[in-house]
Amino acid sequence: MKKILSILLTLVLIFSFAGCANDAADEVNLKEVKANVFGISGPTGIGLAKLMKDAKAGNGSLDYNIQLAASNDEIVAKITNKEADIAAVATNLASTLYNKTNGGVKVLAVNTLGVLNVIAKGEEITSIADLKGKTVYSTGQGANPEYILNNILKNNGLEAGKDVKVEFVSQPTELVAKVVGARKAIVIAPQPVATTITLQDTAAKIVINLNDEWNKFNDKKLVMGCIIARSEYVEQNPEAVEAFLKDYEASIKAVSEDIDGVAAACEEFGIIPKAPVAKKAIPYCNIVFEAGEEMKSDLSAYLTFLHTANPKSIGGKLPADDFYYGK
Repeated sequence: MKKILSILLTLVLIFSFAGCANDAADEVNLKEVKANVFGISGPTGIGLAKLMKDAKAGNGSLDYNIQLAASNDEIVAKITNKEADIAAVATNLASTLYNKTNGGVKVLAVNTLGVLNVIAKGEEITSIADLKGKTVYSTGQGANPEYILNNILKNNGLEAGKDVKVEFVSQPTELVAKVVGARKAIVIAPQPVATTITLQDTAAKIVINLNDEWNKFNDKKLVMGCIIARSEYVEQNPEAVEAFLKDYEASIKAVSEDIDGVAAACEEFGIIPKAPVAKKAIPYCNIVFEAGEEMKSDLSAYLTFLHTANPKSIGGKLPADDFYYGK
């Protein structure tokens, strides 16, 4: 009997050590999985700041190569050419890529809510109703900012072009010149441009947060940024994708817990040019980590809104259910 017990004990120990060895092997394998991650400067890239710092120090769960792209067009090219595995992009671009690649990408998580602000100088603006009869400068004609503004005006009984004159500029940075040096001005600017304006001209103030205005009349959130991955990469590296999401969630958590550190990382990696601007802008950027059913519910509603406004804005049609990542 003692001999049998001894053999059984030996077998248990062997299998225990084998299990530990396998766990260790899995951990080593994850460290060897390459993840080419791309972001872009501005709010959608802020969630990557801590992860970029960790990856630079060799502390990421995967073998990360994280870069900032010069433009959305570059990210599109990197995804389609399989040079990027994961990317932080605007939500409408995620849908466009899904349609362009015939389901070749999945959205992993939402990372940014509304980032648009009304800035006033020399004007008494405290509500959307105060915009009646005014001229407002904005960016994003034929894109998200225009559709969001039209929705908010409509919900407040106003109409762009009739009750509010909206003049569009081609680049957000052009809005700075509309305010700085002017006696009076009202602009709608995304972060961090909105913060840059208030730092360059102390008479200019952020008076309305359009994310808050959206929430007054819409049940679903204004989800403007997300993180996507190539579908092939997700299928081939399921454990790595889960590891990335844990790293990414921790990186986003740091935005609220270590704003100084994240602001410094934003400057270091070029996400936002200057740390003081980043520090002041971050609270207005609504950086979040939203995954699973909550992500699908909010994002599908927002894409439906954009599709109604202009189907071309999301690539012509709504994505199918396989667009939304879920375990």
